[in-house]
Amino acid sequence: MYPRKILEYMEGFLISKTVFTSCELGVFDVLEGAERPLSAEEISQAVGASLDGTQRLLAACTGLQLLQTQRGDGQVFYSNTEQASVYLTRSSPTSLYQAIQYSSRTIYLCWHYLTDAVREGRNQYEKAFGVSSEDLFQALYRSDEEMVKFMQLMNSIWNICGKDVITAFDLSPFKVVCDLGGCSGALAKQCTSAYPECTVTIFDLPKVVRMSKEHFVSEDDQRISFCEGDFFKDPLPEADLYILARILHDWTDERCTELLCRIYKACKPGGAVLLVEALLHQDGSGPLTVQLYSLNMLVQTEGRERTDAQYAALLAAAGFTDVQHRLTGKIYDAVLGRKEA
Repeated sequence: MYPRKILEYMEGFLISKTVFTSCELGVFDVLEGAERPLSAEEISQAVGASLDGTQRLLAACTGLQLLQTQRGDGQVFYSNTEQASVYLTRSSPTSLYQAIQYSSRTIYLCWHYLTDAVREGRNQYEKAFGVSSEDLFQALYRSDEEMVKFMQLMNSIWNICGKDVITAFDLSPFKVVCDLGGCSGALAKQCTSAYPECTVTIFDLPKVVRMSKEHFVSEDDQRISFCEGDFFKDPLPEADLYILARILHDWTDERCTELLCRIYKACKPGGAVLLVEALLHQDGSGPLTVQLYSLNMLVQTEGRERTDAQYAALLAAAGFTDVQHRLTGKIYDAVLGRKEA
């Protein structure tokens, strides 16, 4: 018996750090900007790294099928694979570069304390960054720089996955939409693109709204507006549809019910709430990605990932009925609950 799987799991972090480092150095960007395949020496000079280290990094990226090689004049020349060009270069509209940077510089540091998180049953911001986690988003947005990094993460995720979840149900009957915790506005843009007759109000903390206006949402997005506030404390805008995208997984069941009750009261009769979450199988047996996300929620938040039945129970506790879910076949799924007319 050879412990192949166990060894693969042990070495998983090596793969992550290889991708993180290649993005941080700009390897894929250099190759994307070149008009021809480049040698290791050319790449090392362009990214300001040692030749030996660059050669080893390029070899690993080739093994990961992120780079492809060709030989000539006794040298190896490198170029991006299609996947690297589409998802790992900063210039690509579907780039995951910022998500990778956030994973490398924030999430990875929190996961260093996973053992403590499991023992203590709480997030590890204090150990990882020396900040109190009593107010979750004070810790998450502990500086303007960190807040923009998080917003860039969410922006890149919804640029890739947003259309799938927004079109999982036919939302065209809902003309007035409120995206609670709408962050960078990427999902709001997907919504107005898919449903040209709707308007979307992004409700978020004042500093998030300020950053969103500065960096992500322009005046050209005329059907998107903003409302500042804390969705646990401040009045919510009246709407036909409320979107909670990757919000409830941050919180305990009690806090989720509290928020959903506030939404139910604000929601117009006949309206609905759309939850966008990564759903666990009913028996908790998978998917593996979602199980790992749930561990991340332990390390970083107060919440957890849940099954569709668990989300349905939270919605029912707040008064919503006719709860349905749709699996997109991608990372994130959709759950819709309605308020009777």
